[in-house]
Amino acid sequence: MNYQNEINNISKWMKEYLENSGCEGYVILTSGGIDSSVVACLCCRAVRPENVIAISLPCETREDMKNDAQELTNNLGIELRVVDLEGTYNTIVRELLSVGEVGVIARENIKSRLRMVAGYGISNTINYLLAGTGNKSEDTIGFFTKYGDGGVDILPIYNFYKTEVYKLAELMPEIPDNIKTKAPCADLSPEQKSDEEIFGITYKEIDIILKGLDPNNPQSLNKLNVKNIEKIKNMIKKAEHKNNMPPRCPRFSS
Repeated sequence: MNYQNEINNISKWMKEYLENSGCEGYVILTSGGIDSSVVACLCCRAVRPENVIAISLPCETREDMKNDAQELTNNLGIELRVVDLEGTYNTIVRELLSVGEVGVIARENIKSRLRMVAGYGISNTINYLLAGTGNKSEDTIGFFTKYGDGGVDILPIYNFYKTEVYKLAELMPEIPDNIKTKAPCADLSPEQKSDEEIFGITYKEIDIILKGLDPNNPQSLNKLNVKNIEKIKNMIKKAEHKNNMPPRCPRFSS
């Protein structure tokens, strides 16, 4: 794959999509991670930097993630607006305690969905499109929040596996080396482990398995761990409700 050509083609596609939408620019929620960094760079290649606004939405966010997001936007020459969601998040969790204990997954999903609300609040206000950061690996196995980071207007890197996203990043000198080398992490709670620690499998192996399971591009899975293959198959199955529209009950009588 010629990754430079892919960058050029994605940027052209994004530019045309924006023009057809009648909107004026792109909003990107910048976390300091590899996916949002690549998409931010693509936005700046699709349109002028002054038509790209990066949003930082801290909510119990690690300082290094904030710093990396700031360094990226400085390198790109785009505006970084900070909207602190921690107070709003704490209020929601406190109100939900009247129903019962708010577990870790619920808390993490609340944060992600709050970021979606803030992203759309800003993009709608200024007539911009909200650019998503989902990639093929994470979306296929369901490693995203439905109506959270899955709620966006456009998905520029949706058809690229995680390992391929890093290949795109290699051709983007604006992305700080620290972002390119640190372990990917959703950063939805202070104690959250890295993605690969949560999976128990590396992204490299996940991508090999996903490619092997793809009927359009099958690859040999003979030398891979059978348990890991079954784990990925199970994750894909469990993610079906995320990757399909909600089921619509049919009429049972005329």
